[in-house]
Amino acid sequence: MALECINGKILHVDLTKRTTWVEEPPESFYRTYGGGSAMGLTYILKETPKGIDAFDPANVMTFFTGMPTGLLISGQSRISVNAKSPLTGAIGDSQSGGFFPARLKHAGFDGIVVRGKAASPVYLWINEGEVEIRDAAHLWGKQTHESEELIKQELKDTNVQILQIGPAGENKVRFAAIISMMNRANGRTGMGAVMGSKNLKAIVVQGALRKKAADPKALTELFLRGTKRIPDTPSSHGLHVDGTAGGVGWQNFTGGLPTRNYNEGQFEGHETIGGDVMTNTILVKRDTCFSCTIRCKRVVETEYKGIKVEGRFGGPEYETIGTFGSYCAISDLSAIALANQMCNQNGLDTITCGATIAWAMESFEKGQLTLEDTGGIDLHFGNADAMLKMVELIAKREGFGNILAEGSAKASKIIGRGTEDNLATAKGQEAPAHMPQVKRSMGLIYAVNPFGADHTQTEHDGSIEETAGEDARLRMSQIGMTNFIKPGVIDKERSKLVAVTQKVLSCVDMMGLCSFVWGVGWVLYFPAELVEMLRAVTGWDLSMEDVFEYGERRINLLRAFNMREGFTRKDDDLAPKFFRPLQGTGPSKGIHYTREEFEGMKDEYYRLMGWDIQTGNPTPEKLAELKLDWVVEVM
Repeated sequence: MALECINGKILHVDLTKRTTWVEEPPESFYRTYGGGSAMGLTYILKETPKGIDAFDPANVMTFFTGMPTGLLISGQSRISVNAKSPLTGAIGDSQSGGFFPARLKHAGFDGIVVRGKAASPVYLWINEGEVEIRDAAHLWGKQTHESEELIKQELKDTNVQILQIGPAGENKVRFAAIISMMNRANGRTGMGAVMGSKNLKAIVVQGALRKKAADPKALTELFLRGTKRIPDTPSSHGLHVDGTAGGVGWQNFTGGLPTRNYNEGQFEGHETIGGDVMTNTILVKRDTCFSCTIRCKRVVETEYKGIKVEGRFGGPEYETIGTFGSYCAISDLSAIALANQMCNQNGLDTITCGATIAWAMESFEKGQLTLEDTGGIDLHFGNADAMLKMVELIAKREGFGNILAEGSAKASKIIGRGTEDNLATAKGQEAPAHMPQVKRSMGLIYAVNPFGADHTQTEHDGSIEETAGEDARLRMSQIGMTNFIKPGVIDKERSKLVAVTQKVLSCVDMMGLCSFVWGVGWVLYFPAELVEMLRAVTGWDLSMEDVFEYGERRINLLRAFNMREGFTRKDDDLAPKFFRPLQGTGPSKGIHYTREEFEGMKDEYYRLMGWDIQTGNPTPEKLAELKLDWVVEVM
């Protein structure tokens, strides 16, 4: 195949029949779908039966890299995992980085399509194009570090890369994650639980089949250009020094640090859990992903009440500090780091796990939950021991943890008693630690995003507000955003911010790129350089319009799955909590959405996306415009 950045091979696995085969799509397939979830959805929409349970063996699961994956440029080693979500019932979508994505590419495949369910636990072993389905009964029940050690011993290779589930996935915790390197996570939407339902413990890869760009010289020049920028680019330098956790102090200052289950925007204990504190106390190393020079990944060592927190499990990101820290009113950084370690050991999404515990804490504070419900565990805000105990019970699906393992939205339906009023969710997925009450467009993306509340699917509001810096203004101008508005004001520009930047970041995701490096806000490269890089990788004559079209195609594929499952405009909504005034202190006190302004933002967003305003769904005309006529047929 002329396109040298890819293998041109997709691995198909039928776990029920215990068979594998290799597909070799034409270059036009890559030209149309790029990779990632856009490529995965072409199989899921055609083959996953409408309305099935997410744990049905017929739930097709896909793992796809992007065209730049595995090349020598920062921010390209990412993989998208897709299937119907057991948490939301909508499409599931989750990305992670590290070294596994690049190694899968080097092992000879651009992606994997998994069908069926194995009769007993298995793992996939892929070695430079050769594939085996191996027994994994001896790995079942093991935590991620235990499985990693056993697999490396079994294969006599300490350099293999392993994408695996822990006990949480095996126990079908609805927000179970998929873990690689014991510290990278395909965290959101419960993809680990889908793997568990298929008795697929792990995918193990090895290979040195390096790919190359169409224009290696241009790609190298871009790599060096970005590397030289890091010291002089505040956002990238900040990521290197303090990681994403560096945002804790600023979020608190603006009143946007979710506190006590999203009821307040400032946390009195924020000074003890921020990124600078981590850097100065428990940080021992800065890790990175394949061929990335930013090195934003934290590696920490500490202990909490005699329990060691080990460096091999990484360290907490901003979201983890938010959900296990300020959400739960816990100001002990070591306890938060231990919670992060426990999630990585057991394969749990830290965002949903911490947020679900915070929801339970608010319900306990209000008397809607009792000690009888919790098995004697005191779930008052601030109780770090109780928080850690609940993480353990959730992973095992034991005691009250069995209910919380459903996620807060499903748990509230089981419990009732008014606990649904405490939810901070969209499409049944817990909101990340970026408050829509403060970042006024966030509520819109949380609601309309096909796989539920997610802060990575659009640029944040500061980039189009009058306070935006020179770099932000240049980045936004390159994607046609030139009107800068007053902070806090809701107008059509907020909806445009979501519609435009969602398309760009959607292209970033489908190409297997990191949004910290190739996004439109807190990034190393500018949008025009994204086009430059994709040209160098593929040799195609691409433009910014192609970036928009790629991203829009992915979004419409994801929305089409939801449309088929019965999702409409009414599902593009936020929990009632977001429409109630914030409590506490600081600049965000009293802020909330009104129903009128929120619905107005949705109207404008649907109009900009070319969808039906009444249903919020893609029209046949829009799908045809994006070369997705076949989607109408399979619907």
